[in-house]
Amino acid sequence: MASQRTSDPTAPSKRPARDLIDAVIENMRSNLEPLKYSTLVPSRYVVFLHPDEFARIEPIVPILQEQTARALAEELEKLNNRPAYRKVLSRFTRNDPPAENASREWRIEFLADTEGELNPGDILIHSELVLPASSDGQVAGQRTRRITTVHVGHQTTKREQTVSRTDASASAVHARLRYEDNAGAHTFDICSDSITIGRGGVALRADVRIDAPVDVSREHARIRRDPATGQFFIIDLSTLGTTLNGRRLPRGYDDDDGGAKRENNRETLLPTGSRIGLADTVFLDFDIAPRP
Repeated sequence: MASQRTSDPTAPSKRPARDLIDAVIENMRSNLEPLKYSTLVPSRYVVFLHPDEFARIEPIVPILQEQTARALAEELEKLNNRPAYRKVLSRFTRNDPPAENASREWRIEFLADTEGELNPGDILIHSELVLPASSDGQVAGQRTRRITTVHVGHQTTKREQTVSRTDASASAVHARLRYEDNAGAHTFDICSDSITIGRGGVALRADVRIDAPVDVSREHARIRRDPATGQFFIIDLSTLGTTLNGRRLPRGYDDDDGGAKRENNRETLLPTGSRIGLADTVFLDFDIAPRP
């Protein structure tokens, strides 16, 4: 889970456009998936910038996209141009399978941060890579790993998240959330084995996006379903806390020495008929759907 950031007075207010290309390459190196005969690298990258920074580079975005794609192709070639002794060694150890683009072409987008999360000079990059099926057969559907890298000044932080998605045409409703926020009353059908609840934003994804004051964290809580038992669990990821039927949940992360937040897997059984409170501001009623 990413930690909340504050403005860094040492961060440059304007970056050379080449820094954006270098940041995409760094993100690509962080999201490799070795298979038996090849190593997949992501084909799609979404780069968010402060609106002022985006306005500055917007006229050259087509050129920037072309040169970023060229740099990705060159980096792929470097990954595959291993020293001769490593190529010979890999025949016996099966290490370092050749790297390849997970798709036929590179897709790079440059967008302005409309959520107000980035400062001038910051760079936030998402890349997504579809993972092979789980070897133990416990995960059905498609798994996607998202790597988010955030560059603030000379410091880079990385966040990894793996999301399981079931084919929507074959998915069943496992449970249902009902709640009311600033935008009115809502019903959300839970059809996957993991959903995140919060205000959301460019850095933090929220499946259930809550229109509420900042007391509700961008990534406030996560609900997980155990496919083997059908039981649900909830984990608190927030700053101001999550309650379950009026009782505060244990915090689901620890702060490390560097100020980053690391999830600690403290989750609580979530029975049907529960009422979930987000910072005592928004309340969601949870019900497990009856089995057909």
